[in-house]
Amino acid sequence: MSVLKDDYKQNIAPALMKKYNYKSVMQIPKLDKVVINVGCGEAKDNTKMIDAIMNDLAIITGQKAVPCKAKKSVANFKLREGMPIGAKVTLRGEKMYEFVYKLFNIALPRVRDFRGINPNAFDGRGNYAMGVKEQLIFPEIEYDKIDRVRGMDIIFVTTATNDEEARELLTLMGAPFAK
Repeated sequence: MSVLKDDYKQNIAPALMKKYNYKSVMQIPKLDKVVINVGCGEAKDNTKMIDAIMNDLAIITGQKAVPCKAKKSVANFKLREGMPIGAKVTLRGEKMYEFVYKLFNIALPRVRDFRGINPNAFDGRGNYAMGVKEQLIFPEIEYDKIDRVRGMDIIFVTTATNDEEARELLTLMGAPFAK
């Protein structure tokens, strides 16, 4: 069992229950899933790029990535419906907690000039989205083996009903929010 999942059960859930005076244990917000998304516009010309993205995501998350296809055709971008333009991974359960722990405690501190993540990037319904400029912050990625530096979007989906509860949950999980 992961460190973060144990910590959630023993420390985080009771702290949230006490702070917000929940009547039931089911009201306590928890992390539902984490979605990691990499978009790549150049992939429409080069299909090998999608394979490289999917390989990077698989190395980082320990789970196979799914290619994302264009929903609409856009003539200005020379894009047709159905062309692969990115990849994503949805993490749940054990792998999700391992990834979140690794992101907050190992990867983000490796970012140059890191002052914390934006505390205002909540969507109003208790979900948090953040962007990472390069995949090199993860220790599994070797600098020599990548073809180019890519960013990724990481979305934390929680069961919290509002942003305040979600922020408290992520803070207790170790999210390094900027002051």
